[in-house]
Formats: sequence, structure tokens, C-alpha cells
Amino acid sequence: MRPQSFDGGVDRPIAEKGETTGRVLVIGPYKRARGDADAIASSGLRNSEARLEEAAGLARAIDLTVAAAIVAPLNDIRPATYLGKGKVEEFIALIKASSVDLVVMDCALSPVQQRNLEKEWGVKVLDRTGLILEIFGRRAKTREGSLQVELAHLNYQRSRLVRSWTHLERQRGGFGFMGGPGETQIEADRRMIGERIVRLENELKKVQATRRLHRASRERVPYRIVALVGYTNAGKSTLFNRLTRADVQAADMLFATLDPTLRALILPHGGKAMLSDTVGFISDLPTMLVAAFRATLEEVMQADVVLHVRDISHDDAEAQQRDVDAVLRQLDVDPENSHRIIEVWNKIDTFPVEERDNLANIAARRPAERPVFLVSAVTGEGVDELLSAIENRLAATKVTLDLSIDASDGAGISWLHRNSEVLDKHLEQGRFIMTVRVDETKSDLTKSKFGAVPSVH
Repeated sequence: MRPQSFDGGVDRPIAEKGETTGRVLVIGPYKRARGDADAIASSGLRNSEARLEEAAGLARAIDLTVAAAIVAPLNDIRPATYLGKGKVEEFIALIKASSVDLVVMDCALSPVQQRNLEKEWGVKVLDRTGLILEIFGRRAKTREGSLQVELAHLNYQRSRLVRSWTHLERQRGGFGFMGGPGETQIEADRRMIGERIVRLENELKKVQATRRLHRASRERVPYRIVALVGYTNAGKSTLFNRLTRADVQAADMLFATLDPTLRALILPHGGKAMLSDTVGFISDLPTMLVAAFRATLEEVMQADVVLHVRDISHDDAEAQQRDVDAVLRQLDVDPENSHRIIEVWNKIDTFPVEERDNLANIAARRPAERPVFLVSAVTGEGVDELLSAIENRLAATKVTLDLSIDASDGAGISWLHRNSEVLDKHLEQGRFIMTVRVDETKSDLTKSKFGAVPSVH
């Protein structure tokens, strides 16, 4: 069992002056795949090295120094410690030799397993769910994001309460000398956590109500919603900045963006939509986080177009796609049958020309209802074609009208530019002949205002 060292330059965060980062050992306790090696490879399952690197990346995302990362193959999961007894003892020496302060287990541990491992190793142990919660806790900037993270964290902690104060084994309750037993410390802690959870849920209901009001106001304008989804670090925020000319944080790290951001998206013919950048998904995303962030992800559920951004250069691109599809299904968006989804293969600038042409051929063979667009969010390659595809998808529910307007009607022409997409406009005998595309909700208003007729083009 050779540890994979992550003590080199990129993996050791540079601390501020006088600041230190904790040293962590990352363990990948992955069950051995059974069956033919070729069949396993063709199944698209993630390989252990890629899973381990992702776990190390999660640790680095909260400025931990990854001293070593090791795959610990398992035949069976042990109820008491997850790992076998021999593996547990083997890691004791490595933990002491590496002077680590924390061990990250890239799996979901039960409270009993976590407690037993901490006793055996004498250091803090964090499982995958706990590590993701820590990242989310640091990334949340808005009030809404903080509420959602705290709610998820409390639900996680409630099942992991242990007796920390033996002198508070049981308090006496009731009146007189024969008062019955009161609450244990654990019961008191659970009650307080439960009360806090109820308060947070009530506050989040207010947040959801506010979001519904904002959505209703957008529908009156109306603005169509385009949502970006994808695996964490797929380049969503970089693409968001490219499409909207915004300056949302985009970094080469997992979960660089947590709080949702909306910006106006200008379409090729002058129309507008709202582009939403959402939190990145990840394999084994804790269910409690999906539930807690449901209010944030409502933009995805309500979106007219969903851009599924994929890092096509990643070794596990296919597995990442399946993980995103699984989360979309939890949000009641069927990735197989949804006409709203446009797949975006990002980071094509990392490929040589020959491989890029091969990707283009693969994308061209995809069915028309599930198109694929190759882009580079960094260089801007393919972005114009993607914008046209978004516009065409949004236009599927719009009406195209022909109009003839007096050239002196400046107010009417201005109204059309604000409330429709002007596809064609030319002057004939003192009148503007215009072809415009309007939302169904404004079709009748436009017809009555200008005497428009459906376009025959």
C-alpha cells in the first residue's frame, strides 16, 4: 500500500503570514470491482485513482494540506469501523509518521464507525458528507446560502451527537424529593438542534416566498430563464462570465461557486433572457444538501432552457454526466426526455485539432432533440453557435409577426425593440416593414397595438 503523495507545490495551499493549514490524510475505502476487467472498464464506473484525486481536491478546497492520499481496497464493509481491523492498525503508524491532524474517509460513515475510527487513530475523522458540508459552510456568502448550509449541517450533526460530558449523565427533574429523571445531555442537545432546525425551515420558507415573488415579477416582463448545471469544476462560472460579460468568481477548484447568480443574457437578435449560475453537482452529493438547496435549484426546475455543461476533457466525463443526471432527476427534471436540456461540451481548447474534429463528428451524430455544442469558455470558441441555439430553443414558444409601422411612430418602434426580437427592419415609402418575434404572452397585445399578422416567412 503506497501512499500517493500530494505534498508538492500545487497541492499545498500557500498560507498567509502567520497562518497554518491542517495536515490531512485522505483514504479511499473503495470496494473491489468484481467481474471481467474489460467489462468493468466499459461500464463507465469511476476508477479508484480518479475518485481519490477528487477527494483530495475536496480537502484542498478548504485549504487543508494533503499529506498523503491512499486507496484502501475493500472486499466487505465492516459495521464497526468500515475498514478491516488490519487496515485500521496499518493506518495508525502512517498517521503518526505523517503528523496529520485529520483523516478524510471518502465514503459515508455511520456515527458509530466515525466514533470508533477516531478512538483507534486518535485524530478527528471526517467522512465525505461532512467534508462537503465544511466546504459549503465556507463558500456560502448570502443569507440564503448560510441558512441552507446550516440546516443541512444540523441534520447531519443530529445523528452524530455523543455524550461529551460524563458529569451530566442525567439531570433531576420534577418537583419535590421524588422528581423523576430529567433530560440527558444528549436529549437536551437534540431538542435544541430540533428547535433550531424548525426556525431555519421557517426562515427558508420566507426565502422561497421571496423567490416566488421575484419569479412572478420576471414572468410579467417576461424574462425567460436559462440555467447552467453541471459537475463541479466543469467551467460553468467561466462560461457564465463569457456569456454575460460578468465577473463571477471562476477558479480551478471544487465548489468555487455556491450562491446562485442571475445576470441578463443578450441574445443574437437583441432579445433578453436571465442566465442563472448554480452550485456544481458532485458524485454522492448528500441527499440533505439537495433538499436544503432545493430553493436555490428552483431556478433549474423552472428554467426554459437548461445548459448541462460538461468538462469533456476529464477522464471521468461519462461518469460525471450520470451523476448530474441523477441529481436532475431528484429535481424532477428528466434528462432523457426533457426538450429543455442542451448539452455543452466545454474545454475543447485543451484538445489538439484532430481530436477536436473527432468530437465534432460525434456531436453531429447526436439526435436533433438532444443537441451537443462544443465550446471553450476560456477562448470563446463555439459560444456564438451556442447563443443561437439558446435563442432558437426559446423561440420555439414564440410567435413571429409581420408589421408595417409609420416611420414617425418612434414610441411604437421603441416599444417593439424593448419587448420583442426584431428579426428584420427596412424602410418602404415612409413606413417601417418589420418582422418581430414575441412571446406568446405578448402576441395578442402586439397584434392589437400594431395590426400585426403572423409571418409567412
